[in-house]
Amino acid sequence: MRTHIAGTIAAALAIILCGAALASAQAVNPRLGKWKLKQDAPPPALNIMTYEPFGTSGMKVTVESTNREGKKSTWTYNTTFDGKDMPVSGDTRTETTAVRKVDDRTNEITNKRGGNVTQVIVNVLSADGMRIDNTYKNYNEKGELTNTTTAVYERMR
Repeated sequence: MRTHIAGTIAAALAIILCGAALASAQAVNPRLGKWKLKQDAPPPALNIMTYEPFGTSGMKVTVESTNREGKKSTWTYNTTFDGKDMPVSGDTRTETTAVRKVDDRTNEITNKRGGNVTQVIVNVLSADGMRIDNTYKNYNEKGELTNTTTAVYERMR
């Protein structure tokens, strides 16, 4: 009888562990990895976004950029996709960033300086997971929309 109960408990634990592993695998953020800006600008211009795991379900974002003149800059922030402001390091234009998950493929990123919104980015992951389309809405110090631009990032392999 004890052997039967122990076997039943072991089988139940195995099922629970398999289910937890499957749920964890399904929860992996499809954005993780490196992404390169698709652009027509000649070298040395370059922009690479790196998405890494942060905490249990968040993401660390690092942007490495080189402009046409060869000037390099790097900035980074962490997010847990809850819309809360998080500090940005390395970027003089942005002090905080808040990321809100809109749906499974869309994030809304709000950049602020001095508590004022300077930019809102709508970040959309393609269905095949190989491309990210960003729409950038830029705002002046009065909160007025000044321009909207777009950029396409391709997954690096």
